[in-house]
Amino acid sequence: MKKEMKFIFVTGGVVSSLGKGISAACVGRLLKRRGLNVFSIKLDPYLNVDPGTMSPYQHGEVFVTKDGAETDLDLGHYERIINTSLTKESSVSSGQIYSSVIEKERKGEYLGATIQIIPHITNEIIKRLKDGFNAKGDTDVCIVEIGGTVGDIESQPFLEAIRQMRRDFGCKNTFYIHTTLVPYLKTTGEIKTKPTQHSVKELLGIGIQPDALLLRSEVDINKEAKDKVALFCNLPLNAVISVKDVPVVYEVALNLQKQHLDDLIMEHLGFENSPKADMSDWVDLVNRIKGLKESINIALVGKYVELHDAYISIVESLKYAGFSLNKKVNIIWVNSEDLNEENINETLKDAKGIIVPGGFGKRGTEGKMLAIKFARENKVPYLGLCLGMQLSLIEIARDVLNYSDANSTEFDPDTTHKIIDYLPDQYEGIKLGGTMRLGEYDCSLIKGTKTYDLYKSDLIKERHRHRYEFNNGFKKEFEENGVIFSGINPQTNLCEIIELKDHPFFIASQFHPEFLSRPLQPHPLFVGFVKASIENE
Repeated sequence: MKKEMKFIFVTGGVVSSLGKGISAACVGRLLKRRGLNVFSIKLDPYLNVDPGTMSPYQHGEVFVTKDGAETDLDLGHYERIINTSLTKESSVSSGQIYSSVIEKERKGEYLGATIQIIPHITNEIIKRLKDGFNAKGDTDVCIVEIGGTVGDIESQPFLEAIRQMRRDFGCKNTFYIHTTLVPYLKTTGEIKTKPTQHSVKELLGIGIQPDALLLRSEVDINKEAKDKVALFCNLPLNAVISVKDVPVVYEVALNLQKQHLDDLIMEHLGFENSPKADMSDWVDLVNRIKGLKESINIALVGKYVELHDAYISIVESLKYAGFSLNKKVNIIWVNSEDLNEENINETLKDAKGIIVPGGFGKRGTEGKMLAIKFARENKVPYLGLCLGMQLSLIEIARDVLNYSDANSTEFDPDTTHKIIDYLPDQYEGIKLGGTMRLGEYDCSLIKGTKTYDLYKSDLIKERHRHRYEFNNGFKKEFEENGVIFSGINPQTNLCEIIELKDHPFFIASQFHPEFLSRPLQPHPLFVGFVKASIENE
Protein backbone atom coordinates (compact mmCIF):
# COMPACT_ATOMS: atom_id res chain seq x y z
CA MET A 1 0.00 0.00 0.00
CA LYS A 2 1.41 3.37 -1.05
CA LYS A 3 2.11 5.80 1.81
CA GLU A 4 -0.07 8.91 1.89
CA MET A 5 1.85 12.17 1.54
CA LYS A 6 1.43 14.44 4.55
CA PHE A 7 2.54 18.08 4.66
CA ILE A 8 2.88 20.79 7.30
CA PHE A 9 3.02 24.32 5.86
CA VAL A 10 4.56 27.16 7.87
CA THR A 11 3.73 30.73 6.80
CA GLY A 12 4.47 34.12 8.35
CA GLY A 13 2.52 37.33 8.77
CA VAL A 14 2.70 40.95 10.00
CA VAL A 15 6.52 41.25 9.72
CA SER A 16 9.42 39.22 8.38
CA SER A 17 12.20 37.60 10.45
CA LEU A 18 9.76 36.08 12.95
CA GLY A 19 11.71 32.87 13.28
CA LYS A 20 9.57 30.71 11.01
CA GLY A 21 12.65 28.60 10.28
CA ILE A 22 13.31 27.99 13.97
CA SER A 23 9.63 27.17 14.57
CA ALA A 24 9.54 24.79 11.59
CA ALA A 25 12.73 23.10 12.81
CA CYS A 26 11.39 22.76 16.37
CA VAL A 27 8.18 21.17 15.10
CA GLY A 28 10.37 18.77 13.12
CA ARG A 29 12.41 17.94 16.22
CA LEU A 30 9.29 17.11 18.22
CA LEU A 31 7.79 14.95 15.46
CA LYS A 32 11.07 13.11 14.93
CA ARG A 33 11.22 12.36 18.64
CA ARG A 34 7.73 10.91 18.30
CA GLY A 35 8.99 8.36 15.82
CA LEU A 36 8.28 10.09 12.49
CA ASN A 37 10.69 10.46 9.59
CA VAL A 38 10.70 14.18 8.80
CA PHE A 39 11.82 15.97 5.64
CA SER A 40 12.06 19.77 5.38
CA ILE A 41 11.65 22.13 2.43
CA LYS A 42 12.15 25.89 2.17
CA LEU A 43 10.23 27.78 -0.52
CA ASP A 44 12.03 31.05 -1.27
CA PRO A 45 10.23 33.77 -3.27
CA TYR A 46 13.36 35.38 -4.74
CA LEU A 47 14.06 35.03 -8.47
CA ASN A 48 17.67 33.94 -8.02
CA VAL A 49 18.07 30.25 -8.78
CA ASP A 50 19.83 29.84 -5.42
CA PRO A 51 21.72 32.06 -2.95
CA GLY A 52 25.11 30.83 -4.22
CA THR A 53 25.90 34.06 -6.08
CA MET A 54 24.15 36.42 -3.65
CA SER A 55 26.09 38.69 -1.30
CA PRO A 56 26.02 37.46 2.31
CA TYR A 57 24.79 40.94 3.19
CA GLN A 58 21.70 40.19 1.08
CA HIS A 59 21.02 36.70 2.30
CA GLY A 60 23.35 35.64 5.09
CA GLU A 61 25.22 32.37 4.93
CA VAL A 62 24.97 29.92 2.04
CA PHE A 63 24.30 26.51 3.57
CA VAL A 64 25.57 23.53 1.55
CA THR A 65 23.74 20.19 1.67
CA LYS A 66 25.30 16.75 1.53
CA ASP A 67 24.57 16.44 -2.19
CA GLY A 68 26.01 19.85 -3.01
CA ALA A 69 23.06 22.25 -3.18
CA GLU A 70 23.74 25.89 -2.25
CA THR A 71 20.77 26.83 -0.08
CA ASP A 72 19.15 29.21 2.36
CA LEU A 73 20.57 29.40 5.88
CA ASP A 74 17.24 28.11 7.25
CA LEU A 75 18.27 24.65 6.05
CA GLY A 76 21.08 24.91 8.57
CA HIS A 77 18.50 25.46 11.32
CA TYR A 78 16.56 22.42 10.08
CA GLU A 79 19.62 20.16 9.99
CA ARG A 80 20.99 21.27 13.35
CA ILE A 81 17.76 21.32 15.35
CA ILE A 82 16.07 18.28 13.80
CA ASN A 83 19.45 16.49 13.57
CA THR A 84 18.94 15.41 9.99
CA SER A 85 20.60 15.57 6.57
CA LEU A 86 18.75 17.31 3.76
CA THR A 87 19.13 17.29 -0.03
CA LYS A 88 18.82 19.58 -3.05
CA GLU A 89 15.05 18.94 -3.00
CA SER A 90 14.91 20.88 0.29
CA SER A 91 15.54 24.24 -1.36
CA VAL A 92 13.10 25.62 -3.94
CA SER A 93 13.19 29.20 -5.25
CA SER A 94 10.94 31.14 -7.60
CA GLY A 95 13.96 31.31 -9.91
CA GLN A 96 14.08 27.52 -10.13
CA ILE A 97 10.34 27.26 -10.70
CA TYR A 98 10.13 29.87 -13.46
CA SER A 99 13.31 28.59 -15.16
CA SER A 100 11.93 25.06 -15.22
CA VAL A 101 8.55 26.11 -16.63
CA ILE A 102 10.11 28.30 -19.32
CA GLU A 103 12.51 25.51 -20.30
CA LYS A 104 9.61 23.06 -20.65
CA GLU A 105 7.67 25.59 -22.73
CA ARG A 106 10.63 26.02 -25.08
CA LYS A 107 10.78 22.25 -25.52
CA GLY A 108 7.12 22.15 -26.42
CA GLU A 109 6.06 20.11 -23.41
CA TYR A 110 2.92 22.21 -22.90
CA LEU A 111 1.65 21.49 -26.44
CA GLY A 112 1.29 25.12 -27.39
CA ALA A 113 -0.73 26.16 -24.33
CA THR A 114 -0.66 29.69 -22.97
CA ILE A 115 1.68 29.52 -19.95
CA GLN A 116 0.13 31.01 -16.80
CA ILE A 117 0.78 31.26 -13.09
CA ILE A 118 -2.19 28.93 -12.59
CA PRO A 119 -1.88 26.09 -13.44
CA HIS A 120 1.68 25.90 -14.81
CA ILE A 121 3.70 27.65 -12.10
CA THR A 122 1.59 26.25 -9.25
CA ASN A 123 1.75 22.75 -10.74
CA GLU A 124 5.54 22.99 -10.88
CA ILE A 125 5.64 24.05 -7.22
CA ILE A 126 3.42 21.13 -6.23
CA LYS A 127 5.65 18.78 -8.24
CA ARG A 128 8.71 20.03 -6.34
CA LEU A 129 6.96 19.43 -3.02
CA LYS A 130 6.06 15.88 -4.06
CA ASP A 131 9.65 15.30 -5.19
CA GLY A 132 10.85 16.52 -1.81
CA PHE A 133 8.52 14.19 0.05
CA ASN A 134 9.83 11.27 -2.01
CA ALA A 135 13.51 12.34 -1.96
CA LYS A 136 14.57 9.97 0.82
CA GLY A 137 11.93 7.30 0.34
CA ASP A 138 10.98 6.97 4.01
CA THR A 139 9.36 10.35 4.79
CA ASP A 140 6.27 10.31 7.01
CA VAL A 141 5.69 14.06 7.03
CA CYS A 142 7.21 16.95 5.08
CA ILE A 143 7.51 20.37 6.74
CA VAL A 144 7.41 23.23 4.24
CA GLU A 145 8.37 26.79 5.17
CA ILE A 146 7.21 29.55 2.82
CA GLY A 147 9.65 32.46 2.85
CA GLY A 148 8.51 36.06 3.12
CA THR A 149 5.33 37.43 4.58
CA VAL A 150 1.69 36.87 3.64
CA GLY A 151 0.72 39.77 1.37
CA ASP A 152 4.04 39.84 -0.51
CA ILE A 153 3.42 39.67 -4.25
CA GLU A 154 6.44 37.36 -4.71
CA SER A 155 5.09 34.57 -2.50
CA GLN A 156 1.54 34.47 -3.87
CA PRO A 157 2.16 31.54 -6.29
CA PHE A 158 3.58 29.48 -3.39
CA LEU A 159 0.57 30.24 -1.21
CA GLU A 160 -1.80 29.38 -4.06
CA ALA A 161 0.04 26.08 -4.55
CA ILE A 162 -0.25 25.07 -0.90
CA ARG A 163 -3.92 26.11 -0.94
CA GLN A 164 -4.50 23.67 -3.79
CA MET A 165 -2.70 20.93 -1.91
CA ARG A 166 -5.42 20.69 0.75
CA ARG A 167 -7.90 20.02 -2.04
CA ASP A 168 -5.56 17.50 -3.69
CA PHE A 169 -4.29 15.66 -0.60
CA GLY A 170 -7.19 16.15 1.81
CA CYS A 171 -7.59 17.94 5.13
CA LYS A 172 -6.15 15.07 7.19
CA ASN A 173 -2.93 15.15 5.14
CA THR A 174 -2.28 18.91 5.32
CA PHE A 175 -1.68 21.15 8.32
CA TYR A 176 -1.26 24.95 8.11
CA ILE A 177 0.77 26.81 10.76
CA HIS A 178 0.75 30.61 10.62
CA THR A 179 3.31 32.61 12.61
CA THR A 180 2.54 36.24 13.44
CA LEU A 181 3.89 39.07 15.55
CA VAL A 182 1.81 40.13 18.55
CA PRO A 183 2.98 43.60 19.69
CA TYR A 184 3.10 44.44 23.38
CA LEU A 185 2.55 48.10 24.30
CA LYS A 186 4.59 48.68 27.46
CA THR A 187 3.08 52.07 28.20
CA THR A 188 -0.41 50.61 28.54
CA GLY A 189 0.52 47.00 29.33
CA GLU A 190 -1.59 45.78 26.41
CA ILE A 191 -1.19 42.80 24.10
CA LYS A 192 -2.44 43.81 20.64
CA THR A 193 -4.02 41.05 18.52
CA LYS A 194 -5.32 43.17 15.63
CA PRO A 195 -2.25 42.64 13.37
CA THR A 196 -2.72 38.87 13.75
CA GLN A 197 -6.40 39.15 12.89
CA HIS A 198 -5.56 41.10 9.73
CA SER A 199 -2.84 38.64 8.76
CA VAL A 200 -5.21 35.68 9.10
CA LYS A 201 -7.83 37.63 7.13
CA GLU A 202 -5.24 38.01 4.35
CA LEU A 203 -4.67 34.24 4.41
CA LEU A 204 -8.40 33.54 4.35
CA GLY A 205 -8.68 35.80 1.32
CA ILE A 206 -6.22 33.48 -0.42
CA GLY A 207 -8.27 30.50 0.67
CA ILE A 208 -6.15 29.16 3.54
CA GLN A 209 -7.58 28.62 7.01
CA PRO A 210 -4.74 28.14 9.52
CA ASP A 211 -4.93 25.03 11.71
CA ALA A 212 -2.62 26.57 14.33
CA LEU A 213 -1.31 30.04 15.12
CA LEU A 214 2.11 30.70 16.63
CA LEU A 215 2.01 34.11 18.32
CA ARG A 216 5.48 35.65 18.60
CA SER A 217 5.79 38.21 21.38
CA GLU A 218 8.16 39.53 24.00
CA VAL A 219 5.65 38.49 26.67
CA ASP A 220 3.47 35.47 27.33
CA ILE A 221 0.12 35.68 25.55
CA ASN A 222 -2.55 35.56 28.28
CA LYS A 223 -5.78 33.57 28.04
CA GLU A 224 -7.85 36.66 27.31
CA ALA A 225 -5.75 37.47 24.24
CA LYS A 226 -5.73 33.83 23.15
CA ASP A 227 -9.53 33.68 23.45
CA LYS A 228 -9.82 36.78 21.29
CA VAL A 229 -7.49 35.40 18.62
CA ALA A 230 -9.25 32.03 18.62
CA LEU A 231 -12.65 33.71 18.22
CA PHE A 232 -11.75 36.11 15.42
CA CYS A 233 -9.47 33.68 13.57
CA ASN A 234 -11.89 30.75 13.74
CA LEU A 235 -9.65 28.38 15.70
CA PRO A 236 -10.02 26.23 18.83
CA LEU A 237 -8.23 27.67 21.84
CA ASN A 238 -5.67 24.84 21.97
CA ALA A 239 -4.52 25.78 18.44
CA VAL A 240 -3.41 29.27 19.56
CA ILE A 241 0.19 28.89 20.74
CA SER A 242 2.25 31.48 22.61
CA VAL A 243 5.86 31.74 21.38
CA LYS A 244 7.52 34.10 23.82
CA ASP A 245 11.05 35.38 23.26
CA VAL A 246 13.48 33.10 25.13
CA PRO A 247 17.13 33.52 26.10
CA VAL A 248 18.04 30.05 24.76
CA VAL A 249 16.65 29.15 21.34
CA TYR A 250 16.35 25.45 22.22
CA GLU A 251 13.61 26.35 24.69
CA VAL A 252 11.29 27.05 21.75
CA ALA A 253 10.76 23.34 21.09
CA LEU A 254 10.15 22.70 24.78
CA ASN A 255 7.59 25.52 24.95
CA LEU A 256 5.76 24.21 21.88
CA GLN A 257 5.65 20.78 23.49
CA LYS A 258 4.27 22.20 26.77
CA GLN A 259 1.41 23.71 24.78
CA HIS A 260 0.80 20.37 23.01
CA LEU A 261 1.38 21.61 19.47
CA ASP A 262 2.87 18.23 18.54
CA ASP A 263 -0.21 16.45 19.97
CA LEU A 264 -2.46 18.68 17.86
CA ILE A 265 -0.47 17.95 14.68
CA MET A 266 -0.23 14.20 15.32
CA GLU A 267 -3.96 13.92 15.90
CA HIS A 268 -4.82 16.02 12.83
CA LEU A 269 -2.53 14.02 10.54
CA GLY A 270 -3.77 10.68 11.86
CA PHE A 271 -0.63 9.47 13.61
CA GLU A 272 -2.24 7.64 16.51
CA ASN A 273 -0.75 5.81 19.49
CA SER A 274 2.66 7.42 19.02
CA PRO A 275 4.96 7.84 22.04
CA LYS A 276 5.42 11.23 23.64
CA ALA A 277 8.54 13.08 22.53
CA ASP A 278 11.39 12.46 24.97
CA MET A 279 13.11 15.86 25.14
CA SER A 280 15.06 15.23 28.35
CA ASP A 281 18.41 15.73 26.62
CA TRP A 282 17.23 19.13 25.39
CA VAL A 283 16.09 20.04 28.91
CA ASP A 284 19.58 19.12 30.13
CA LEU A 285 21.15 21.18 27.33
CA VAL A 286 19.06 24.26 28.16
CA ASN A 287 19.89 23.93 31.86
CA ARG A 288 23.58 23.55 31.08
CA ILE A 289 23.56 26.67 28.89
CA LYS A 290 21.73 28.71 31.53
CA GLY A 291 24.21 27.53 34.13
CA LEU A 292 27.33 28.60 32.25
CA LYS A 293 29.39 30.93 34.41
CA GLU A 294 32.73 31.06 32.58
CA SER A 295 33.43 32.33 29.08
CA ILE A 296 36.18 32.26 26.46
CA ASN A 297 36.98 34.92 23.84
CA ILE A 298 37.38 33.79 20.24
CA ALA A 299 38.19 36.24 17.42
CA LEU A 300 36.39 35.66 14.12
CA VAL A 301 38.24 37.52 11.37
CA GLY A 302 36.08 38.02 8.27
CA LYS A 303 34.83 40.64 5.84
CA TYR A 304 31.08 40.28 6.49
CA VAL A 305 31.20 40.64 10.26
CA GLU A 306 28.58 43.41 10.31
CA LEU A 307 25.99 40.73 9.50
CA HIS A 308 26.48 37.86 11.91
CA ASP A 309 24.11 35.65 9.92
CA ALA A 310 26.81 35.49 7.24
CA TYR A 311 28.65 33.12 9.61
CA ILE A 312 25.69 31.56 11.43
CA SER A 313 26.84 27.91 11.17
CA ILE A 314 30.30 28.83 12.49
CA VAL A 315 28.77 30.82 15.35
CA GLU A 316 26.51 27.91 16.29
CA SER A 317 29.38 25.40 16.02
CA LEU A 318 31.52 27.49 18.37
CA LYS A 319 28.62 27.68 20.83
CA TYR A 320 28.06 23.91 20.72
CA ALA A 321 31.73 23.22 21.37
CA GLY A 322 31.63 25.68 24.26
CA PHE A 323 28.53 24.04 25.74
CA SER A 324 30.27 20.65 25.72
CA LEU A 325 33.20 22.18 27.62
CA ASN A 326 31.01 24.21 30.02
CA LYS A 327 32.13 27.52 28.55
CA LYS A 328 30.23 30.33 26.93
CA VAL A 329 31.98 31.43 23.72
CA ASN A 330 32.21 35.20 23.28
CA ILE A 331 32.96 36.11 19.69
CA ILE A 332 35.17 39.12 18.99
CA TRP A 333 34.06 40.26 15.54
CA VAL A 334 37.05 41.54 13.56
CA ASN A 335 36.65 43.14 10.14
CA SER A 336 39.60 41.85 8.14
CA GLU A 337 39.62 44.98 5.94
CA ASP A 338 40.36 47.11 9.01
CA LEU A 339 43.14 44.90 10.38
CA ASN A 340 46.70 46.17 9.88
CA GLU A 341 50.19 46.02 11.39
CA GLU A 342 49.47 49.02 13.62
CA ASN A 343 46.27 47.75 15.27
CA ILE A 344 46.56 43.96 15.22
CA ASN A 345 48.10 43.57 18.68
CA GLU A 346 45.45 45.74 20.27
CA THR A 347 42.61 44.15 18.27
CA LEU A 348 43.54 40.55 19.10
CA LYS A 349 45.02 40.98 22.58
CA ASP A 350 41.97 39.47 24.33
CA ALA A 351 41.46 36.61 21.85
CA LYS A 352 42.36 33.18 23.22
CA GLY A 353 41.70 31.63 19.82
CA ILE A 354 41.44 32.90 16.24
CA ILE A 355 39.20 31.59 13.46
CA VAL A 356 39.32 32.62 9.79
CA PRO A 357 36.21 31.51 7.86
CA GLY A 358 35.61 30.78 4.19
CA GLY A 359 34.89 33.34 1.52
CA PHE A 360 35.46 34.38 -2.06
CA GLY A 361 37.44 37.23 -3.60
CA LYS A 362 40.57 39.17 -2.71
CA ARG A 363 38.96 41.83 -0.51
CA GLY A 364 40.01 41.48 3.12
CA THR A 365 42.53 38.68 2.52
CA GLU A 366 45.60 40.66 3.62
CA GLY A 367 43.99 41.34 6.99
CA LYS A 368 43.11 37.68 7.36
CA MET A 369 46.72 36.69 6.67
CA LEU A 370 47.90 39.15 9.31
CA ALA A 371 45.63 37.38 11.80
CA ILE A 372 46.97 34.00 10.67
CA LYS A 373 50.56 35.18 11.12
CA PHE A 374 49.66 36.54 14.56
CA ALA A 375 48.23 33.15 15.57
CA ARG A 376 51.17 31.24 14.12
CA GLU A 377 53.91 33.33 15.69
CA ASN A 378 52.25 33.85 19.07
CA LYS A 379 51.11 30.23 19.44
CA VAL A 380 47.46 31.29 19.64
CA PRO A 381 45.07 28.41 18.78
CA TYR A 382 43.92 28.79 15.20
CA LEU A 383 41.19 27.21 13.07
CA GLY A 384 41.03 28.00 9.35
CA LEU A 385 38.04 27.06 7.24
CA CYS A 386 38.19 26.74 3.43
CA LEU A 387 39.69 30.09 2.39
CA GLY A 388 41.12 30.13 5.92
CA MET A 389 43.23 27.09 4.97
CA GLN A 390 44.29 28.52 1.62
CA LEU A 391 45.37 31.82 3.17
CA SER A 392 47.27 29.93 5.89
CA LEU A 393 49.39 28.22 3.24
CA ILE A 394 49.92 31.49 1.32
CA GLU A 395 50.98 33.26 4.53
CA ILE A 396 53.44 30.47 5.38
CA ALA A 397 54.78 30.50 1.80
CA ARG A 398 55.43 34.24 2.02
CA ASP A 399 56.87 34.42 5.53
CA VAL A 400 58.55 31.02 6.02
CA LEU A 401 59.37 29.82 2.50
CA ASN A 402 60.25 33.41 1.48
CA TYR A 403 58.11 33.40 -1.65
CA SER A 404 57.13 37.06 -1.39
CA ASP A 405 54.68 36.91 -4.32
CA ALA A 406 53.01 33.64 -3.21
CA ASN A 407 49.29 33.79 -3.86
CA SER A 408 46.17 32.12 -5.16
CA THR A 409 45.41 32.43 -8.86
CA GLU A 410 41.94 33.49 -7.72
CA PHE A 411 43.55 36.76 -6.59
CA ASP A 412 46.64 36.99 -8.81
CA PRO A 413 46.65 34.83 -11.97
CA ASP A 414 50.21 35.95 -12.83
CA THR A 415 51.99 35.04 -9.58
CA THR A 416 55.09 32.90 -10.06
CA HIS A 417 54.28 30.90 -6.91
CA LYS A 418 50.77 29.56 -7.43
CA ILE A 419 50.27 28.04 -3.98
CA ILE A 420 46.52 27.84 -4.52
CA ASP A 421 45.44 27.17 -8.09
CA TYR A 422 42.73 25.84 -10.35
CA LEU A 423 44.25 22.98 -12.31
CA PRO A 424 42.51 21.37 -15.31
CA ASP A 425 42.84 17.81 -14.01
CA GLN A 426 42.45 18.47 -10.28
CA TYR A 427 38.88 17.13 -10.14
CA GLU A 428 39.34 14.18 -12.46
CA GLY A 429 37.11 11.29 -11.41
CA ILE A 430 34.85 13.17 -8.98
CA LYS A 431 31.42 14.77 -9.37
CA LEU A 432 31.28 18.54 -9.42
CA GLY A 433 28.78 21.35 -8.92
CA GLY A 434 29.63 23.53 -11.90
CA THR A 435 33.36 24.16 -11.54
CA MET A 436 33.33 23.89 -7.74
CA ARG A 437 33.67 21.10 -5.29
CA LEU A 438 30.24 21.21 -3.68
CA GLY A 439 28.82 18.84 -1.09
CA GLU A 440 30.26 15.82 0.67
CA TYR A 441 33.67 14.31 -0.18
CA ASP A 442 35.93 11.71 1.40
CA CYS A 443 38.98 12.60 3.45
CA SER A 444 41.61 10.09 4.62
CA LEU A 445 43.28 11.06 7.89
CA ILE A 446 46.92 10.45 8.71
CA LYS A 447 47.49 8.58 11.97
CA GLY A 448 49.63 10.30 14.58
CA THR A 449 48.32 13.79 13.75
CA LYS A 450 46.29 16.11 15.99
CA THR A 451 43.48 15.89 13.45
CA TYR A 452 43.35 12.11 13.64
CA ASP A 453 43.32 12.28 17.43
CA LEU A 454 40.27 14.57 17.26
CA TYR A 455 38.27 12.51 14.76
CA LYS A 456 39.52 9.07 15.86
CA SER A 457 38.79 7.75 12.38
CA ASP A 458 40.71 6.77 9.24
CA LEU A 459 38.10 8.09 6.81
CA ILE A 460 35.70 11.01 7.25
CA LYS A 461 33.19 12.76 4.98
CA GLU A 462 32.90 16.54 5.01
CA ARG A 463 31.13 19.20 2.94
CA HIS A 464 32.90 21.52 0.50
CA ARG A 465 32.19 24.79 -1.27
CA HIS A 466 35.20 26.05 -3.19
CA ARG A 467 36.87 26.15 -6.61
CA TYR A 468 40.61 26.48 -5.98
CA GLU A 469 42.91 23.85 -4.43
CA PHE A 470 46.37 23.60 -2.89
CA ASN A 471 49.02 23.02 -5.56
CA ASN A 472 50.70 19.74 -4.59
CA GLY A 473 53.83 20.81 -6.45
CA PHE A 474 54.79 22.77 -3.31
CA LYS A 475 53.90 20.02 -0.83
CA LYS A 476 57.44 18.82 -0.08
CA GLU A 477 58.70 22.34 0.68
CA PHE A 478 55.87 22.92 3.14
CA GLU A 479 56.49 19.58 4.85
CA GLU A 480 60.18 20.46 5.26
CA ASN A 481 59.07 23.63 7.08
CA GLY A 482 56.74 22.11 9.66
CA VAL A 483 53.44 21.79 7.76
CA ILE A 484 51.70 18.45 8.15
CA PHE A 485 49.14 17.46 5.52
CA SER A 486 46.94 15.48 7.87
CA GLY A 487 43.95 14.91 5.58
CA ILE A 488 43.92 13.95 1.89
CA ASN A 489 41.11 13.26 -0.57
CA PRO A 490 41.75 9.61 -1.56
CA GLN A 491 40.25 9.97 -5.06
CA THR A 492 42.31 12.99 -6.18
CA ASN A 493 45.16 13.29 -3.67
CA LEU A 494 44.01 16.87 -3.01
CA CYS A 495 44.85 18.48 0.33
CA GLU A 496 41.94 18.53 2.81
CA ILE A 497 43.52 19.41 6.18
CA ILE A 498 46.80 20.92 7.33
CA GLU A 499 48.31 21.44 10.77
CA LEU A 500 51.56 22.86 12.11
CA LYS A 501 54.04 20.62 13.85
CA ASP A 502 55.33 23.01 16.53
CA HIS A 503 52.12 24.73 17.53
CA PRO A 504 49.61 23.93 20.32
CA PHE A 505 46.69 24.05 17.85
CA PHE A 506 46.98 25.27 14.27
CA ILE A 507 44.58 23.32 12.07
CA ALA A 508 42.93 24.42 8.83
CA SER A 509 40.56 22.51 6.57
CA GLN A 510 39.62 22.89 2.91
CA PHE A 511 36.09 21.79 3.82
CA HIS A 512 33.42 23.41 6.00
CA PRO A 513 33.07 21.43 9.24
CA GLU A 514 30.49 23.91 10.56
CA PHE A 515 27.81 22.34 8.36
CA LEU A 516 27.97 19.07 10.33
CA SER A 517 28.01 20.41 13.90
CA ARG A 518 24.94 19.74 16.07
CA PRO A 519 23.83 21.03 19.50
CA LEU A 520 24.29 17.63 21.13
CA GLN A 521 27.07 16.43 18.79
CA PRO A 522 29.53 19.32 18.40
CA HIS A 523 32.08 18.90 15.63
CA PRO A 524 35.46 17.51 16.79
CA LEU A 525 37.47 20.27 15.09
CA PHE A 526 35.50 22.95 16.91
CA VAL A 527 35.71 21.08 20.22
CA GLY A 528 39.48 20.70 19.83
CA PHE A 529 39.86 24.36 18.88
CA VAL A 530 37.78 25.71 21.78
CA LYS A 531 39.50 23.34 24.22
CA ALA A 532 42.92 24.57 23.06
CA SER A 533 41.69 28.17 23.38
CA ILE A 534 40.60 27.48 26.98
CA GLU A 535 44.03 26.01 27.73
CA ASN A 536 45.58 29.17 26.26
CA GLU A 537 44.00 31.38 28.94
